[in-house]
Amino acid sequence: MLLPEGCKTENNKTYEELTIPPSQPFPPPASSELILIDTLDEIGQLVFSGVKRLNRVQSIVFEKAYNTNENLLVCAPTGAGKTNVAALAVLHEVRQHVGPGGVVEKDNFKVVYVAPMKALAAEMTALFSKRLQPLGLSVRELTGDMQLSKAEISRTQMLVTTPEKWDVVTRKSVGDIGLSQLVRLLILDEVHLLHDERGPVLESLVSRTLRQVESTQSMIRIIGLSATLPNYLDVAAFLHVNPAIGLFYFDGRFRPVPLKQTFIGVKGNGKMQQLVAMEEVCYDKVLEQLRNNQQVMVFVHARNATVRTAMALLEMAKNRGEEHFFLPKQSASFGDAQKQMQRTRNKQLHELFPNGLAIHHAGMLRNDRSLVENLFLKSFVRVLVCTATLAWGVNLPAHAVIIKGTQIYDAKRGAFVDLSILDVQQIFGRAGRPQFDVFGHGVILTNHDKLAHYLSLLTQRNPIESQFLSSLPDNLNAEIALGTVTSVDEAVKWLSYTYLYVRMRKNPLAYGIIHTATQSDPELLKHREELVKDAGRKLDKARLVRFDERTKYFSSTDLGRISSHFYIKHSTMEVCGRV
Repeated sequence: MLLPEGCKTENNKTYEELTIPPSQPFPPPASSELILIDTLDEIGQLVFSGVKRLNRVQSIVFEKAYNTNENLLVCAPTGAGKTNVAALAVLHEVRQHVGPGGVVEKDNFKVVYVAPMKALAAEMTALFSKRLQPLGLSVRELTGDMQLSKAEISRTQMLVTTPEKWDVVTRKSVGDIGLSQLVRLLILDEVHLLHDERGPVLESLVSRTLRQVESTQSMIRIIGLSATLPNYLDVAAFLHVNPAIGLFYFDGRFRPVPLKQTFIGVKGNGKMQQLVAMEEVCYDKVLEQLRNNQQVMVFVHARNATVRTAMALLEMAKNRGEEHFFLPKQSASFGDAQKQMQRTRNKQLHELFPNGLAIHHAGMLRNDRSLVENLFLKSFVRVLVCTATLAWGVNLPAHAVIIKGTQIYDAKRGAFVDLSILDVQQIFGRAGRPQFDVFGHGVILTNHDKLAHYLSLLTQRNPIESQFLSSLPDNLNAEIALGTVTSVDEAVKWLSYTYLYVRMRKNPLAYGIIHTATQSDPELLKHREELVKDAGRKLDKARLVRFDERTKYFSSTDLGRISSHFYIKHSTMEVCGRV
């Protein structure tokens, strides 16, 4: 693997370590480069009240986001201000519907913001509600946790939802069809998740939207927001973004605080040895930060692991006579902090806080969580051991963040899985405090065999590929049940709107297509037809679809419609059919 310039490596008996230095930030922009809020129209000034100027990324994208209908793809590091780019696009849409007397015609449009996680959807709902309140616009969350009635949806101008929920809504041909036809702006956050197992849902959403635009001649603008990724041109082609107009790529130099990254692969023969080695390496990295008078967050992946890790760090410090590095600074206000801590009933916090440590997870009382956050901000807590929920919910930056282990238990599968790249990026996004730090430091501790995996993902060395083939039968069934695909030819055309099609043409070998096939059939018509027929046969076998191979026509069955509407996989329906 080609490593970035200036990368340092260390390889010993216990672990292999690679450190990537922070990228050199751009010199501060001249004030003339930044868009001042008081130069915007009245609507813009109302929504951005309290903000003096847009940052550099937002100012560069401003003209295309705020004053055109162009589809956009904005690739920028975490914390670069992509959410405000989305807000600019929302305002452009709102301005299209201002009637006489400056009144917004609320019933004529809907904006849909697709966030990858429920936690992020809740955060975005709160943020946009506050922003759009002066215009009298309603923002509601529509996720598995937050159901809305038809009346509530009709009174809402902006819906914040997850990919799966919006997929379910748009799969239904009646009832919600009026809703999907009112959508004028679709914002897709974290588009780089196309390579994730949930990527096919995004592909399905975008292809359905693009086909709706073509078939009904309605205008739906698509905005893609993404972390930096290598093959941004492919993603732009998939979103129908004109690369000369609507594609914006910002690398690590645009991060508010440059990020130093350290990747550590822990060695060991067997689970126990690896766990012990990881505890020791974690302690060494925490101590390294404390010696430099910095605060550090340690992220673990279970609630009980927060206490275990904090106690282990404290015990190792005492055994080595290094506990004085953990102690909080004594000051006049430290006494007040101790009194606040004495009011809590959390025994672990009572034991840890005097030694400069604390824990934070979703199972704690809200008051205790808020207290810990407040004490960390005031530097009375030097080391905070927490779960990833802290990275998603509260904006609580630290100079350094350490991810201890990358194995996370997935209750749905009943097995351990790798920590997702989205979680890692979100946690690393907490490294570096914009007002105080020259750079932030993100450290990831993983097993040695996973080191290359996380290194390639986080340094954006590998192009993101499509995962659509894994769920092609289910997505085809959804289109057949919806009535947008009735034959093999229509299904072949539908596939041309997917990211899979873009990548199959760019990197055919990764999808089992030999080089000669692409030369004789550059549009991959034959290959797409074979994929569709194969998926059709699987659906026919599961009795979700009737597929006549002679006429090449599909017809949906009741089981197929149930499968589509209730988001049940064809393999599950097939098993149920046998019972």
